[in-house]
Amino acid sequence: MDQVDWKLIKSAPLFDGVPDEAVMRLIGNHAPKSFNKGTVLFQKGDIASAFYFILDGWVKIYRISPVGSETVVGLFTRGESFAEAAMFNGGQYPVDAEIVSPSRMLCIHANTFRTLVHDEPDLALAMLASCSKHLKFLVEQLEQIKLLSAPRRIADFLVGLCPATSGPCKITLPYEKSLIANRLGMQPESFSRAITKLRPLGVVVEREHVDIADVTTLKQYAGRHDDEPGHNTL
Repeated sequence: MDQVDWKLIKSAPLFDGVPDEAVMRLIGNHAPKSFNKGTVLFQKGDIASAFYFILDGWVKIYRISPVGSETVVGLFTRGESFAEAAMFNGGQYPVDAEIVSPSRMLCIHANTFRTLVHDEPDLALAMLASCSKHLKFLVEQLEQIKLLSAPRRIADFLVGLCPATSGPCKITLPYEKSLIANRLGMQPESFSRAITKLRPLGVVVEREHVDIADVTTLKQYAGRHDDEPGHNTL
């Protein structure tokens, strides 16, 4: 790994407060792996033999109902880890995971992690903090689906992708609109109708490209406060 990868890893919540030596012991022998879009990393019920840290790309975590419908539980991207809790929760993955854009990740084996936790209690505390963050986001996501209208949910999602905090902004959707709709708790046709309602706010969508006339206006419409993070995780 290069210095950019290493800096990203050290800034991740999972490794916050963990000594550099311990992090190196955990990931030092794991080379990053590249994955194509559509690759299934694991399925519900598989033995939880590893967890993942994303260096580039996007991964969806989802469940399939008995009738075959798909529900997206979470979306993870650069600088985030996922599936670490599964290693200590009965040893099986409770969900499926699939690559939704070309990705590069570290795959960290469960045995290596468990061994190091015994020597570095701070790593266990960091893992609990990371799991707590994931749970908090899921609760907020459920609240958002219940309380916000479809256009406001989309507005909040777009604000989360904006690198700018004010003024005009151009962004590229990181994955298919159908997946975004699923993530936001709506059908694709409802998503299409809702996004057209954002045009009066200066939002123009052409395929995967989005032009936003003013981020502040969209942020106010979404009900997002200035001190809230502008980043989508799950």
